Amino acid sequence: MDDFSPIKRKKTRKIYLGGVPVGGDSPITVQSMTNTNTCDIKATVAQINALSDAGCEIIRIAVPDQEAADAVAEIKKRIKLPLVADIHFHSQLAIEAMKHGVAAIRINPGNIAPEKIREIIKTAKEREVVIRLGVNAGSLQKDVILEYGGVTADAIVASALKNIEIFEAEDFGNLKLSLKSSDVPVMIEAYKKISEKTDYPLHLGVTEAGTLVSAAVKSSLGIGTLLYQGIGDTIRVSVTGDPLLEIPVAYGILRSLKIRKVGPEIVSCPTCGRCQIDLLGLTERMEKALAGRKEYVKVALMGCVVNGPGEAADADIGIAGGRGFGMLFQKGVASKRIAENEFIPVLLEEIDNMLAEKKEE
Repeated sequence: MDDFSPIKRKKTRKIYLGGVPVGGDSPITVQSMTNTNTCDIKATVAQINALSDAGCEIIRIAVPDQEAADAVAEIKKRIKLPLVADIHFHSQLAIEAMKHGVAAIRINPGNIAPEKIREIIKTAKEREVVIRLGVNAGSLQKDVILEYGGVTADAIVASALKNIEIFEAEDFGNLKLSLKSSDVPVMIEAYKKISEKTDYPLHLGVTEAGTLVSAAVKSSLGIGTLLYQGIGDTIRVSVTGDPLLEIPVAYGILRSLKIRKVGPEIVSCPTCGRCQIDLLGLTERMEKALAGRKEYVKVALMGCVVNGPGEAADADIGIAGGRGFGMLFQKGVASKRIAENEFIPVLLEEIDNMLAEKKEE
């Protein structure tokens, strides 16, 4: 966590997925999952590399059958990100994926028997593979649901603790946990309770969060609430559709909480009767022009020359628009007047100059 953050993060044990640390004092990492057919190696690799370019740091793929397991080795050769195999029902597929070199596997204890989990642990220990124990509200064991009177936060935590006992009995500590639900309050409560009971690193996420707007809202509330309380070591924003949409939302959550300054942050006013430029179009074009950049820069796009610079005084750079023109400002101080059709090229040039100067410092 960056030292400018006011949040005191709970210290968990540190593990490594390939060369990427998770937990301890490591940065909170951003993950995603492909939605391609894993057997289509070309498409899967292309999506993983696009996600990597967008800022994804750990990637998960579905391994539903033997053909997908066989594809793992070739996929791993063509990517740079640590690869996680997502396994349901079939323990042998987990073992095959580990033999093909994945950095981690994700298993759901709701659909793999304890004796099969022990077989997975044995191979994971031999190959130093991380296991993510992923407890999902939608697939809790029936006996746990009956004991706790439904799919509650306590039931989810009980399932996690019950399965942690299996790993600890096998002396396996290379473990991370996720306790996901599509119900945001249940998800928050489950993570808070498990955080009090273990020091394993936690993977945060709201499962089945929906399309972009719904996923952004639910994830910001669920993940953001926990991060603000110092809970969480790695995150995924789950979006129905293109996984590339997940990455900017995830980094937006981290930037908003001042946890990590990665990528551009664009702030823009909601517009009012004083706005005399196409602020929506300007904002959309700037977002597209800056997409995929890793360097942090705060850009303000304001629709009012009178109040704009003052309202965005903490921005690195910005434009306050008037009728057909705007004032370029840095840290709230106006520097020059520019025509509206020059907003984008001038801003990009100034941003490049600013970032180059920072690198030289």
